[in-house]
Amino acid sequence: MPALAGLGVFLLAPILMAFWVSFREWSALAPLDTSTPIGVKNYHDLLIRSGIVQTDFARSLRNNLYYVLGVVPAQTALAFFLAVVVNSKLLKGKAFFRTAFYFPSVTSSIAVAFIFVFLFSPSGVVNVLLSALLPGVVETVWLNEADGLIHLALGWVGVDSAPGWMGGKVMGLSLWDWLSGPSVAMSTVMILAIWTTTGTFMLMFLAGLQNIPEELDEAALIDGATGRQRFFKVTLPLMRPTLFLVLTLGIIGTWQVFDQIYAMTAGGPQKTTLTPSYLIYREGFENSAMGRAAAIAFILFVVILLFTGLQRLALRRNG
Repeated sequence: MPALAGLGVFLLAPILMAFWVSFREWSALAPLDTSTPIGVKNYHDLLIRSGIVQTDFARSLRNNLYYVLGVVPAQTALAFFLAVVVNSKLLKGKAFFRTAFYFPSVTSSIAVAFIFVFLFSPSGVVNVLLSALLPGVVETVWLNEADGLIHLALGWVGVDSAPGWMGGKVMGLSLWDWLSGPSVAMSTVMILAIWTTTGTFMLMFLAGLQNIPEELDEAALIDGATGRQRFFKVTLPLMRPTLFLVLTLGIIGTWQVFDQIYAMTAGGPQKTTLTPSYLIYREGFENSAMGRAAAIAFILFVVILLFTGLQRLALRRNG
């Protein structure tokens, strides 16, 4: 009962209160009882009504979608690879490598973000290395580059503007804007996220690998299975529960990205790193629109549930 009471007071009650606030207009600067009921206006402004509110929300969804599609597969694959390497019987100094791979995950995210700001500055290490490897001097301001990677790739083959069939709009953004790809600035944030989260998921995969009975692998070896066959027919199927956990946590974490955005770009340049979580902060604490911020939070909750359900369905079908 004490545990349930704590959950009710500090978890369930705030959630219900936030849901109630999402149907009201409240600046958070005055007492809550001074707020006014406005029905579903906050949700209508975000999803249906044309305007800057809807467009910014659409941009945040687009940016975060590319962030999820880029970070989750990369961090999952890299974490699984590192877990397999650390779990190898041939590797010496496993404790050192396990600690080294995990260390970025326990470092302050804000501190790491500032380090990456310096790395990707015009005179940073990244430009210095590229200048040494490429002809000419590279002075790219990575965190100020708003061009999407897909648009840049299409520009290299001569496609610089939207085809006629992409002129339609969805939530205030044209299809050409939706298909821009992650901006160069967002890509740098994605690199940071992959580097800082891979260690945690590596430990989860490592625990899963160490829970697989060695007898199964030995039996497959006696039956004449090759190393590749043992990996895909024995190891990988038994890692499905761990894979589901890692993917679920990865999806939740990437859809809630905030601190790196706050420290590195503040949603810029040209709102190409704006995410729903940062938009919640901006609307609630900068624009004093706490009702709209709460509405964004609950829409984000539905989006996370949808993506988690889709990946669970995909794993079940593949199984």
